[in-house]
Amino acid sequence: MTLTESTPIGADRTDSCASGALGHPRPEGADQYTISEVVSFTGLSAHTLRWYERIGLMPHVDRSHTGQRRFSNRDLDWLAFVGKLRLTGMPVADMVRYAELVRAGDATFGERRELLVRTRRDVLARVVELQDTVAVLDYKIGFYADAHEASERY
Repeated sequence: MTLTESTPIGADRTDSCASGALGHPRPEGADQYTISEVVSFTGLSAHTLRWYERIGLMPHVDRSHTGQRRFSNRDLDWLAFVGKLRLTGMPVADMVRYAELVRAGDATFGERRELLVRTRRDVLARVVELQDTVAVLDYKIGFYADAHEASERY
């Protein structure tokens, strides 16, 4: 079992972990990736992938008959989504909680939504802070450009 959300929301919509269709190296059904392949696709380290599995963020990764991890396209989609959550600054504990809610099924839609709404609110607040920071940087850059031009005139 892999972690993706494919429960219908509307008549023709599904809740996917990835935003939009992702191009995958292999077609569904032939999508058995080793941990080293996933490392090269995602930029995550093997240590991080194992840690994700250990803490419950990436549970139920399939294994080969020799016990090697085998990831699927759905796992790659989930990892892309987790990467987006990481960029938001969401705490790991909240990401693990979200993964638990996904596994628990449709009855958790409300709680999942609330977790994402809170995260979105935090991200928007940080965007405002960053916009203010960019304005300060722009002012300073302009100041130094003007000072440089003035010093070259004299």
